[in-house]
Amino acid sequence: MELTGFTEEQLDVKEAISKICSKYPDDYWAKHDESGEYPHELHADLASNGWIGIALPESLGGAGLGISEATMMLQTISQSGAGIAGAQSIHANVYATQPVAKFATTEQRERMLPRLIGGEWKACFGVTEPSTGLETLKLKTQAVRDGDFYHITGQKIWISSAQVASKMILLARTTPLDKVKKPSEGLSLFFIDFDRNAPGLEIRRINKMGGRAVDANEVFFDNYRVPVDSLIGDEGQGFKIVLHGMNAERCLLAGEALGLGYAALEKAAKYAQDRVVFGRPIGQNQGIQHPLAAAYMNLEAAKHATYHAAKLYDSSGKGSNITPQAVGVACNSAKYLAAEAAFTACERAVLTHGGMGYAQEYHVERYFRECLVPRIAPVSREMILNFVGEKVLGLPRSY
Repeated sequence: MELTGFTEEQLDVKEAISKICSKYPDDYWAKHDESGEYPHELHADLASNGWIGIALPESLGGAGLGISEATMMLQTISQSGAGIAGAQSIHANVYATQPVAKFATTEQRERMLPRLIGGEWKACFGVTEPSTGLETLKLKTQAVRDGDFYHITGQKIWISSAQVASKMILLARTTPLDKVKKPSEGLSLFFIDFDRNAPGLEIRRINKMGGRAVDANEVFFDNYRVPVDSLIGDEGQGFKIVLHGMNAERCLLAGEALGLGYAALEKAAKYAQDRVVFGRPIGQNQGIQHPLAAAYMNLEAAKHATYHAAKLYDSSGKGSNITPQAVGVACNSAKYLAAEAAFTACERAVLTHGGMGYAQEYHVERYFRECLVPRIAPVSREMILNFVGEKVLGLPRSY
């Protein structure tokens, strides 16, 4: 990856994270992918060095940096060979805490965030539901107030790290959909204890294709009780609040995709140099060389889009004239472009290795399995195209 144009802070982050990740080589991640064991060691290492709170306030123990630097951190983790799984082990702790840092009261921030930053707690993010998918405004999980408590009932799906998390940042409905004035109202954001031994909470692990070092789960609530002071911001304004974290997530996932693509390309280029067939390195053949060169250019273009989006995100709301739509378009575009570039790089890495690309020992098959995640989550390619078509090009809504 070309490093020209990055800030001193971003390069410092890259150097520091690379040093930590050097202790966790490809074989570590291959083993954890096979066993499904969470990478507690990496999480502890990052927490002890203050990196979990990279984009959270210094007053709470964070680094006080931005999403630009956080994106570099997650790209570097992914690029080390940890892939999407390694980055996802701290992913939610970085982006899902952004709405808490911005909209929680001072007392809540001081109570909720320092132990996440220090690594004592891990958090998961509860938004997606099986019956609504991308229709976030139609979420059905209910939080019904009863005195000093809310009772939560409903189901969430594809919740990463729920097996190890002690906290959840939860989006739930506090006003029935048929009683809201606007579709964007009626949802509320909570920061809750996630006690797997408490009544009313059940978790079921999902067996998945890749990234198995970090668990994905179905979560069932049945009158699960949480205190009123778990509410973040105003009741009914949760969707607007959570959007603050969703654009950040687009940037972070774009960085993770880039890291995976660059890692795959590096292995492909090395193999193409070392593998000799018909008396010459296969990388001397344009049939091998040109697809890899094109994959590199795609990654570089997506890299510029990604860090442009992160810069807009960090600069918005600070007296600038950057509009929320400009940020949304940039962040969604970056996620789309980085995911596509990573997919191409990972596919070509497998094909460059030929039959050995299918073997676990070369690791590119693991990268390829994981590169599908950024194309699917947290929003599909098609929905991003819908968004750009409608909001940028002014075309009629297609769904």
